[in-house]
Amino acid sequence: MEKNVKMKDIKELGEQLGELQRVCREKKIPVMIAFEGYGAAGKGLQIGNLIQALDPRGFKVYAVKNETEEEWMHPFMWRFWTKIPEKGRIAIFDTSWYRRVMIERFEGKTPEKELEKDFESIRAFEKQLTDDGMVIIKLFLKIDRKEQKKRFEKLLASKDTAWRVSKGDLKRNHDFKEYKAINEEMLRKTDADYAPWTVINATKKKEAKVAVYQAVIQAMKEAVARKELEEKGSLEKKTEMKRETAESILAKTDLSKSMPKEVYEERLKELQKKMEHLHGELYRRRIPVVLGFEGWDAGGKGGAIKRLTSHMDPRGYVVNPTASPSDTEKAHHYLWRFWRAMPKAGHIAIFDRTWYGRVMVERIEGFCTEKEWKRAYGEINAMEQDLVNAGAIVLKFWMQIDKDEQARRFKARQENPKKQWKITDEDWRNREKWDQYEVAVEEMLEKTSMPHAPWIVVEGNDKYYARIKVLECVTEAIEKRLKEERK
Repeated sequence: MEKNVKMKDIKELGEQLGELQRVCREKKIPVMIAFEGYGAAGKGLQIGNLIQALDPRGFKVYAVKNETEEEWMHPFMWRFWTKIPEKGRIAIFDTSWYRRVMIERFEGKTPEKELEKDFESIRAFEKQLTDDGMVIIKLFLKIDRKEQKKRFEKLLASKDTAWRVSKGDLKRNHDFKEYKAINEEMLRKTDADYAPWTVINATKKKEAKVAVYQAVIQAMKEAVARKELEEKGSLEKKTEMKRETAESILAKTDLSKSMPKEVYEERLKELQKKMEHLHGELYRRRIPVVLGFEGWDAGGKGGAIKRLTSHMDPRGYVVNPTASPSDTEKAHHYLWRFWRAMPKAGHIAIFDRTWYGRVMVERIEGFCTEKEWKRAYGEINAMEQDLVNAGAIVLKFWMQIDKDEQARRFKARQENPKKQWKITDEDWRNREKWDQYEVAVEEMLEKTSMPHAPWIVVEGNDKYYARIKVLECVTEAIEKRLKEERK
């Protein structure tokens, strides 16, 4: 009973929670708490109760409503990826990424044919974050139809609180059985060991408060215990990378391909003009494009990007040069900084170096563990699938040159005062690990080239040929999409 909930017990729980927040901050454990449930179940009240026990400098609360125009023009999970907390901090969501498969589904805004893709995106989002050490606590506050109606009537009786009850709230109460079935399906499909649901009876507010505290405390305690076990455990052994004896993807690349300068100049002019037109069509039809460029140092990424964007409207594209992550970026999931740069509908995002650094430089230089880079293939595939599900064209280019050509280009840069800035000691160090990178690249191409987001290996010893191939591949992919849109 409500009167049996002692203030002394609540105070002790609050002290435990405050201490766990401090421990999680010290151990760099990030936490996300999602409050879902029926209208008038008390999500706002319970969030207010919860944060009383927390240091306000260590958390942020997000109230998730209808998508803004900016959010609508990005992939479904974009607005949540951009809000994940850095390590050691807490993010609390008053309704969350589940809105799409609950309220919006009930309102008919989420097409049934897209529903399974949305559930897939949610599960992938939570799995990627928890694999990286995030604690995800999902709380569903439950009341019955009769109790909900009583609370709505009480709110509507006062002009000071009537605004809190929307027509949508009343509609969901009227069709409570239908909405309940939607919620129960959601709970069934998204309850996982790594991110379980805790269903809380919210009829009695103080008992619900205790249940919320207990659920959050339990999840944080388990996270701290896991972290301490990891700290005591031995370091993972580095995997020895062996060269494959079978002919590889890179070995089969014909680097003798070339193009005469006069043919190049004529073809370049044609393709850049075509790209100018297609860029406008992309904007009009609200089709986003994501282009990723990887390759050997001096492989020609910058030159290809420059020719690709030459005739494009600068207001409609962004080139994102990817450097070593900043301290803030290191404090988040490695994909966070890339999600933030994804284009809205009708725009183009070009990445000079990409999220594939996880399975190349970070793998080889030991900046992440073997477990982390091995699971990255699946995480990257899931992210690219999300982009494609949102309507994006995704292409990835590997600029392939041989070791002799790289040495020639390095030397040319060193001897040219205007290009000396392009060559660093790190470039020479990376060259010494050519064989290791080659093994990593082969595995990357094999495990992450998908029909919806293919890798295109560009024969790059001849810069003219390489630049034209990139332009041809991009324009062909856009033309193919536009043709499909017209059907």
